[in-house]
Amino acid sequence: MSTVQGITEASTSKFVQVGDLKIHYNEAGTGDPLIVLHGGGPGASGWGNFGRNIASLSEEFRVLLIDHPNFGKSDAVVIKEPPPRFNARVIKDTMEALGINKAHIMGNSMGGGTTLRMAIDWPEKMDKMVVVSPSGGGPSIFTPQPSEHRKVIAEVLKNPTADGMRRLMNMVVYAGMELSDEEIDIRLTAALQPDHLKGRQGSTVPAEEILDDLPNIKTETLIVWGRDDRAVPLDVSLRFLWGIPNSRLHVFSKCSHWPQFEHAAEFNNLVKDFLNSYR
Repeated sequence: MSTVQGITEASTSKFVQVGDLKIHYNEAGTGDPLIVLHGGGPGASGWGNFGRNIASLSEEFRVLLIDHPNFGKSDAVVIKEPPPRFNARVIKDTMEALGINKAHIMGNSMGGGTTLRMAIDWPEKMDKMVVVSPSGGGPSIFTPQPSEHRKVIAEVLKNPTADGMRRLMNMVVYAGMELSDEEIDIRLTAALQPDHLKGRQGSTVPAEEILDDLPNIKTETLIVWGRDDRAVPLDVSLRFLWGIPNSRLHVFSKCSHWPQFEHAAEFNNLVKDFLNSYR
């Protein structure tokens, strides 16, 4: 059983019915709600992406790590539109099902794209937002496309194997910071769930660029990036910084695609300071 400062995945595990979907989330803490959204890699989940952050953040906020459909313990579904659009609608409906009128929202990678989509489509649901290496910013102008990460993630989505999962996960963290065998095994087991695998493989509509919508975002935004990100290269961050009027950018050195995992303590303090500022 995973444990972080006395908070376990099992003790925080909850479900809510959202339309036809049963959505899983981990909840801890009290105060202003902070909804946290994981990325789209095979086997991802709210706890898997943000298990190192929930204890610290829940000291000041009501933290909800939500599993997207086709991930974690949430239901499987075939998505016929860009995933961030679909997921944003599910998150909005989940908030309503839980009686949450407004929340801070934070997301990594695909979850960051979902967070941005929420700010565009349902700004009234947003307090502040934190986006960590989000999708939707278009291709890098410095890194050959598609990136090695995208090639490997496509391979693992199609055929999850232990070797493929290890190669993929070692790309989301800084060189030399390899994940443990247990962490790899947990991700692989999750990725091999038959219903989730079928749902992801049937959801063939790619994510969309949202650059034209960025100037319309009014939400106060913290953008977080790893200088050495091999999934979404650093130059993409500048499009979000220039595009979102009320935004700021923090870059971690010796860091790839998971700042919240690679620099957990500093990341937690950064997020808490941002969410508590100018209130």
